[in-house]
Amino acid sequence: MESSIIKKIKSLPPLDDTILKIQQVCNDKNSSLNELVKIVETDPMLTANILKSSNSPLYGFSREIKNISHAISLFGMATIRGFALSSAIKQNLKIDLSPYGISNQQFLTISTQQSALMFNWYSKINKSLLDILIPASFLMEVGKIIISHEITELGKKEEFFLQVKSLKTPLELSNIEKEFVGFSNEEITAKIFETWNLELELVESIRYCNDPQNAPEHIKAYSTALLAIKTCINIFGAFTNDSIAATLSLLAQNELDQEIFLAAIEKVNQ
Repeated sequence: MESSIIKKIKSLPPLDDTILKIQQVCNDKNSSLNELVKIVETDPMLTANILKSSNSPLYGFSREIKNISHAISLFGMATIRGFALSSAIKQNLKIDLSPYGISNQQFLTISTQQSALMFNWYSKINKSLLDILIPASFLMEVGKIIISHEITELGKKEEFFLQVKSLKTPLELSNIEKEFVGFSNEEITAKIFETWNLELELVESIRYCNDPQNAPEHIKAYSTALLAIKTCINIFGAFTNDSIAATLSLLAQNELDQEIFLAAIEKVNQ
């Protein structure tokens, strides 16, 4: 079973040229926003997705964004990179999350909400970490797509769904995923990023986001932030009283400001 999962990951197509060029620009400290604008503009679908997202109330911009240059200047390179990688996922993977009891649109909404909350929160905490946190928060649930395919092929869709339906937290869900396919969503997502040769910090931040305390020291802040986001927004609900309370408890344990997080929630919920 585990070898089947690995085969699925290794058979993923490589990132296309546009995504690779965006990666190069975003990883080059000497590059400019204008360079990124020129690359994005060569991909009409990506351009349309970014403009649509930039005008979503989730990000709370005060006026309509009409061109890609303005959108990129507001979002910054990290968020645009997250949009680009998310677009690559949609193009390269057949999405069917029915074993989890959610629709494809619900799955995409969860990913967008997680990213928007991270953007509004960590912009006020430490902007320098957003280069990793934005793409990671966009994509940290991607492993569920592979797990869903595997569950369906095994003929265990109903059995898995019944288990999922009885759960309440992402950590419980990770344990059930391991029980059924040998890997958690987080482990599979990390392996996908390794296959695509993404940077180690991105891979490790997701690999340890269920257990930040055991992450390498330079990864702990990333993994803790991701754990907070997915505690607050996940397939069991978004911004529920229980999920917010659990997240605030996590923030207190890690000496992170609760008021800044609550303000970010309010902005995303407007």
